[in-house]
Amino acid sequence: MTTILITGATGNIGMEVLNALTNMSHQSAVYAGVRDIGLDSKKTAKFKVGNIHFDFTDNKTYKPALQNIDILFLLRPPQISNVNLYFKPLIDIAKQLSVKHIVFLSVQGVEKSKIIPHHKIEQLILESKIPYTFLRPAYFMQNFTTTLHDDLVNKKRIYLPAGNSKFTLVDVSDVGEVTAKILTEIKNHVNMSYEVTSNEKLTFSEMAFKLSNGLNRIINYISPGLFSFYLTKRRENIPAALIIVMIMLHYLPRFQKEPQTTNCIKNILKREPKSFDQFITENKTNLC
Repeated sequence: MTTILITGATGNIGMEVLNALTNMSHQSAVYAGVRDIGLDSKKTAKFKVGNIHFDFTDNKTYKPALQNIDILFLLRPPQISNVNLYFKPLIDIAKQLSVKHIVFLSVQGVEKSKIIPHHKIEQLILESKIPYTFLRPAYFMQNFTTTLHDDLVNKKRIYLPAGNSKFTLVDVSDVGEVTAKILTEIKNHVNMSYEVTSNEKLTFSEMAFKLSNGLNRIINYISPGLFSFYLTKRRENIPAALIIVMIMLHYLPRFQKEPQTTNCIKNILKREPKSFDQFITENKTNLC
């Protein structure tokens, strides 16, 4: 039986992957990598999974967690940016223990942005010679229910240094379903890279307009300078490393080629991806 370890299991993506795996027919044994077995097992109880102690910030958990694992689903928690400290030893151990495949959740456009952590992680996986699948999703719609939630709900604004750049979008539930499908049909996706997007490209001004209509309240979009953005977020007690990542994800696209939408979701799931309007409707309670 194939064994699969899901890292970041109790986060937004991890939970969607577990949910999709639970709702589909497959013969794999699925394990959720969790930091606290006692506490986090309550979050994974509704899924058909086992729990394994795994903590990105504690490399002593890497080897026990990867014992007898065939497929590793790997993502990068937003607060972790030191690739050499955390991901290099993890991938080295995966190779030592003969992990057969790594499915890595990267980002769209990673091949053009060598300074972002995801690019370095992809390179480490390539250098390891472990068979891989790179999933490169577009901008998560669910950023509005997480990272951008406070500004949206309490200040009724989107505050990002993105200018008028267009962003491709994707719903996290679609990413989770695509991931689950690939994990359970891994032989069809060896050494492949997929850009996972919806059918839309929007500026944050256009997103603010759609949010305003969907939520029946005015949502303003403000694009500050980098210095103002950094200081504002530091005053909000956002870690400096996370602010830098936010700048890379939102500011750098102003100087890059406009991203393209793809048919990845339709090709793999045999249905259309969710739209931003659908996301707003389904998450209206969390967005207000």
